[in-house]
Amino acid sequence: MRVTRSRSTSLAHFEHSAFVASFEPHDVGHVLSDANWVNAMHEELDYFERNHVWVSVERPPHCNPIGTKWGEDGVVVRNKARFVAQGFCQKEGIDYEETFAPVARLEAIRILLAFAASKGFKLFQVDVKSAFLNGFIEEEEEEVYVRQPLDFEHPKFPNRVFKLQKALYGLKQAPRAWYERLRKFLVDQGFQMGSGDKTLFLLKHGKDLLIVQIYLDDIIFGGFSHALCSKFSKQMSREFEMSMMGKLQFFLGLQIRQTPQGTFVHQSKYTRDLFQKFEMADASPQMTPMSTSTALDADEDGKEVDQKVYRGMIGSLLYLTATRLDIQFAVGLCARFHASPRESHRTAVKRILRYIKFTPEFGLWYSADSSLSLLGFSDSDHAGCRIDRKSTSVSWSSRKQSSVATTICEAEYVAAASCCS
Repeated sequence: MRVTRSRSTSLAHFEHSAFVASFEPHDVGHVLSDANWVNAMHEELDYFERNHVWVSVERPPHCNPIGTKWGEDGVVVRNKARFVAQGFCQKEGIDYEETFAPVARLEAIRILLAFAASKGFKLFQVDVKSAFLNGFIEEEEEEVYVRQPLDFEHPKFPNRVFKLQKALYGLKQAPRAWYERLRKFLVDQGFQMGSGDKTLFLLKHGKDLLIVQIYLDDIIFGGFSHALCSKFSKQMSREFEMSMMGKLQFFLGLQIRQTPQGTFVHQSKYTRDLFQKFEMADASPQMTPMSTSTALDADEDGKEVDQKVYRGMIGSLLYLTATRLDIQFAVGLCARFHASPRESHRTAVKRILRYIKFTPEFGLWYSADSSLSLLGFSDSDHAGCRIDRKSTSVSWSSRKQSSVATTICEAEYVAAASCCS
């Protein structure tokens, strides 16, 4: 559980602040000492009752009820208690069968942003309240029981358990159950699911088109017709309890600014957080991500550095390449040494961060005047890896080639072929 406060100074904030707890709880016992947190927990359980998430039953023989706990929710402006299942206790074949749920790739999100900018329509975002609680548990295939909430047991039936009719946060099958519920709802409304991307749904109405892209419980939609968008919003509101709906501005760590001239996608907030996380807020900027004289190798005689920290830096930078294509090669090169990082490798990673500090405003610009023609760009070095003398292709990503190229021309052809495929 987390206590958060709105930064707004509006009257609504001051009216609401009277109902926000003054501390962040450490355990359930700490929570129960504050009436505001108790009210938040009751609100969560009341929502379960209204939404028919479970039914109280006598514990069946040989039943192994799953444990539960009170956990955190996202950033909100009031006390929010989240009741979750301890999914690590589940047993495959007994408590769940299938867990896979399709997830949209970042490339798919970027293609949608580019398409919307070129066609001149706005994208909107929908947030379903407690989305996973809308997914049904298939009783013919699975029977899932959970224990009663600690310190909230029924006074007359303390030994009863809850049989789940819908998924709880924390269950292994919760993402798939929610996806199946949303997929069925969209198909029933006339949407067609993408043949290649199962998270993309299209609704055609004459010459008008409505596009819906889902990423678990985050939903983006937009189209040529304002009437279609408005109708879809109302349909979603009738079917699910909505907690937020508006123009797309922040999605999966991407900051999105939509204008009549085009769409700009950047990660400036994420970048600022990186400098704080790795204590480089005062580092001096660099004009390039890597020195022209840098030639990284295994450096087996070099000083070893903390592998966990190094991997954290590489992982953060890899996510940043979603909008910073200019650092792909440098990050890909440093990522090769994550298994045994040395001081020279960490110095190269810090150089990338110092370059990002010099160019914090860089991002992706999708112009409204751009063509929808698919263009591919590729580049390659020649025998750049000092360990096995393989070349590196740079296109959709930075990747070492599988074979040794004997000439720069051969390396360029391999990179071009990879780009096209």
